[in-house]
Amino acid sequence: MNSINFMSKPYLIDVHTHINFNAFREDGHEVVRRTLEAGVWMVLVGSQIDTSRRAVEYARHYERGVYAAVGLHPIHLGEMEVDRDEMNAADGVPGFTTRKEEFDYQAYRDLALDPKVVAIGECGLDYYRLRDTEEIKKKQAETFRKQVALAREVKRPLMIHCRNAYEDLLAILREERANEIGGDIHFFAGDWEIAKQFLDLGFYLSFTGVITFANQYDDTIKKVPLNRIMIETDAPYVAPVPHRGKRNEPLYVEEVARRIAVIKGIALEEAVHATSENALRLFRLS
Repeated sequence: MNSINFMSKPYLIDVHTHINFNAFREDGHEVVRRTLEAGVWMVLVGSQIDTSRRAVEYARHYERGVYAAVGLHPIHLGEMEVDRDEMNAADGVPGFTTRKEEFDYQAYRDLALDPKVVAIGECGLDYYRLRDTEEIKKKQAETFRKQVALAREVKRPLMIHCRNAYEDLLAILREERANEIGGDIHFFAGDWEIAKQFLDLGFYLSFTGVITFANQYDDTIKKVPLNRIMIETDAPYVAPVPHRGKRNEPLYVEEVARRIAVIKGIALEEAVHATSENALRLFRLS
């Protein structure tokens, strides 16, 4: 167990990052250490069984400040090419080919029972560049429902990925009574009408570095109550200004908080405090 001298409560919390991905294979612990020393805590998010296991292994290595989410990302239900430009990746962060995986409830349940696991995900729906549309949509929905059931069993909130599928996702959340579980809509990119529906279900919305170089989310951010917003990097992807073109990392989450403060017309300290308190509350971090 690695004990690092940092604040008893975090300055910031990156609620969705991937130090457990190959982009950090050579220096992951170095990145984690300098992040913790700056007072930034993080949730490492799995996308398959191997990256979920790696997230848990990282979290176990640190006494506080590093936590894990375990789940199966919808794009890994089939095989496809994901290019680096699509992911807003920096030099040195390559694209990849997805590896098909069937959701193994027991394997993920075993991981989810670890005390350092604070969420189930990232799971959800992704309709971007689908092939065999109806078949894969059905498969994604079935797999997502299983992960909602797992979240309910182990009493963890959901870490949700959704791309081009908000209406279908909302329907499943309502049918599965996911309001009883709650969670985060990671990398939220919908409009205010969609946002309101997630908020009505009790979910939080998290925003990435995209908001530092695109303004189409400003209206939604202005309207979302401050006690329902969280911040994330989705590192190694979508590095914020002024780090565009670099490999993203959790330290850069402060730029997301800074931009939220500007959009909402509040002090940075208020945005920092609110987003951290929201993450502490949702994920029951300690």
